Amino acid sequence: MDTMPATLTPEQARAALDRKGISLAEFSRQHELNSNLVSDLLNGRKKGRRGQAHRAAVLLGIKEGTVD
Repeated sequence: MDTMPATLTPEQARAALDRKGISLAEFSRQHELNSNLVSDLLNGRKKGRRGQAHRAAVLLGIKEGTVD
């Protein structure tokens, strides 16, 4: 899977999506993620420690790690 550069702040991750012209909803669809979960990560309400939250955080580039 395609990932953004690692260890961005949530604000930087949102800006990276904006630069690429990708909406939060489109990013969520592309990676089969819940858009509310992605929004929670970008707004600091979730940390992305386990499961889909971890996967989403890694794909957004706000957390180092691997996804299957």
